[in-house]
Amino acid sequence: MFARLALCSQLPSRTRRGHDVCAASIIIRTFSQAKFSLPRPHGKSFAHRSELKQAKRIVVKLGSAVVTRGDECGLALGRLASIVEQVAVLQNQGREMMIVTSGAVAFGKQRLRHEILLSQSVRQALHSGQNQLKEMSVPVLEARACAAAGQSGLMALYEAMFTQYSICTAQILVTNLDFHDEQKRRNLNSTLHELLRMNIVPIINTNDAVVPPPVPNSDLQGVISIKDNDSLAARLAVEMKADLLIALSDVQGLYDSPPGTDDAKLIDIFYPGDQQSVTYGTKSRVGIGGMEAKVKAALWALQGGTSVVIANGTDPKVTGHVITDIVEGKKVGTFFSEVKPAGPTVEQQTEMARHAGRTLASLLPEQREEIICCLAELLTERKEEILTANRKDMELASATGFLPQPLINRLSLSTSKLNSLAIGLRQLAVASRDSVGRVLRRTRVANNLELEQITVPIGVLLVIFESRPDCLPQVSALAIASGNALLLKGGKEASNTNKILHQLTQEALSIHGVSDAIQLVSTREEVEDLCRLDKMIDLIIPRGSSQLVRDIQRAAKGIPVLGHSEGVCHVYIDADASIDKALDIVKDSKCDYPAACNAMETLLIHRDLLRTPMFDQIIDMLRQEHVKIHAGPRFASYLTFSPSEVKSLRTEYGDLECCIEVVDGMQDAVDHIHKYGSSHTDVIVTENEETAEQFLQQVDSACVFWNASSRFADGYRFGLGAEVGISTARIHARGPVGLEGLLTTKWVLRGEGQTVSDFSEQGSMKYLHENIPVPQGGFR
Repeated sequence: MFARLALCSQLPSRTRRGHDVCAASIIIRTFSQAKFSLPRPHGKSFAHRSELKQAKRIVVKLGSAVVTRGDECGLALGRLASIVEQVAVLQNQGREMMIVTSGAVAFGKQRLRHEILLSQSVRQALHSGQNQLKEMSVPVLEARACAAAGQSGLMALYEAMFTQYSICTAQILVTNLDFHDEQKRRNLNSTLHELLRMNIVPIINTNDAVVPPPVPNSDLQGVISIKDNDSLAARLAVEMKADLLIALSDVQGLYDSPPGTDDAKLIDIFYPGDQQSVTYGTKSRVGIGGMEAKVKAALWALQGGTSVVIANGTDPKVTGHVITDIVEGKKVGTFFSEVKPAGPTVEQQTEMARHAGRTLASLLPEQREEIICCLAELLTERKEEILTANRKDMELASATGFLPQPLINRLSLSTSKLNSLAIGLRQLAVASRDSVGRVLRRTRVANNLELEQITVPIGVLLVIFESRPDCLPQVSALAIASGNALLLKGGKEASNTNKILHQLTQEALSIHGVSDAIQLVSTREEVEDLCRLDKMIDLIIPRGSSQLVRDIQRAAKGIPVLGHSEGVCHVYIDADASIDKALDIVKDSKCDYPAACNAMETLLIHRDLLRTPMFDQIIDMLRQEHVKIHAGPRFASYLTFSPSEVKSLRTEYGDLECCIEVVDGMQDAVDHIHKYGSSHTDVIVTENEETAEQFLQQVDSACVFWNASSRFADGYRFGLGAEVGISTARIHARGPVGLEGLLTTKWVLRGEGQTVSDFSEQGSMKYLHENIPVPQGGFR
């Protein structure tokens, strides 16, 4: 036995200069001979959000609503601290950060109000001669005086916050004239470049303490004039050739109509020329700009080569990571881009799918059956096109070397796989006749008042899968049969195969005019961004690695996720097991398709079998199949020279590897499964019927088998035709999820003018609540 076992067995961080943490206050007025760098006249901005990770020089504009408290008197310190932390993180990554900030007026108002109230109370105490002070009033404070009083305090606050991250800051106050006067522009440009060179974060604000003389309206000359901090941030970003401008406000981004109005939709990506499709509302509670001013400034910056994102800096749910999320390319706020995608956005695809899905659900069962049968025929008739596309994906996957072997195995298609798919789809087509609109229950609530419970589609499904192109026609057929709209997001490693399979699916759907009901998301949408579409997607179904499923479960906000995170399946060999059955079941469960989620990962052996021919034959078989064995802690303790000890008893290998562990009996096996299993599929091999029945009743998994391979846990093998996956959840659907798992119900009440008051104590009607038999195959 021992001999047999032996044979089986982000941007780099920038080095800081040696200067002390400091703060500098600079007003651009002095003469400088430094060479002036012209702004990029027509620089190239980033075309896609994912490219924002490359941004080196970033301007963060903090609007008045972001910096100030709700009472407009004082600063929102907690919010400001989280923003400073994010800027510090990016600065320490080696990026060059600049801040354009509001807040001096609000901070100064708070200080002046305090001083006035204090002064009034002292005067009253000295001159009134009474113990009771009169009610004091604060005069209206002039904004320029507030700005003058608040600038130093605001800067001191920034300095104190950035000091916590060992970052030096410098204050720069500017006016419109500093950009119109050539010499002052040179001074400003030179100063900012020198500060960035020294790894200092410039903090810039308009000098609101002075009123600049009127200047020509330079907007007419193709240059934006400085009217507010939005235009200041845009002008500064272009002058400094910044890669990205992040404008934080008190709204999620740009909406097509004023936020809060009916049907107002957040615009994910805004393109030049889209202005006519937007209706602007009023400006925020503070500040002098508004969304229209922000868009104008953003488009001007975009034309100058700087990418722009307008996002919410006040929402407590996102404030702590809004800036870093934007730089990481996540879908936050509104991204301004000059490059329009060739196809629809994912939001548009979802709307198209929902609209066509409603038509799909209203088709006759025979029509949906016809679509599925057509797709089955296309899989076999056009198999050469499919296999050619699949070979391209396989060659690319092998050439890059990034995909592990289990995923490459899942990526591969063959003629036999396509034939099996076609057979499964035809089974599903027959089952689809008894799906949408089926009457589950009928009740006579009262005379002439009847209630029905009928099956209806869930709505819009999002299925995210990796390295499993055969998943696409399976899931598509299930969506068609259940009348659901469907969004598909496949891995890029199968892009060629997915493309041809989706084309065939739409070809089949087109025979009844519903080709838009199933959409393939081919844009650069991140999975996390798709999981945020909670108002558009009704159910997410992940198909892939346990890591993918866990990531989706974490990212999904407000959208149910159907699936399992791991497939840690067990086969328990009981003391009363048949040797032939044990060998066949263990071999099939582990070696038939090791990458499948229903493959055996842990083999549990009754301790009485350790030194028996059965055990030796199992080890020999695994060795011949090149299965690497990991010893569980208890199994290792029985051996002098054991295989490598398992790191975790909860491991899903997905390859020709497994763990072997020893248990005392059936009950010990059940306890082990409950502790280390994933509630997927677990098997007992025994000839003892009583032991088997106890195992089947006690094991709390989605699938529990007696004397059968774990590989039977599959929708096709269960006769469901196809499956969207195997669910280990406790509600809705469990085990292989086929057609029934993609349906929900609604209640339909038919009456003749009855009201609830008719059934009150003084009413004339009584509840009956009589069950009405539902005829077989009853449909509405």
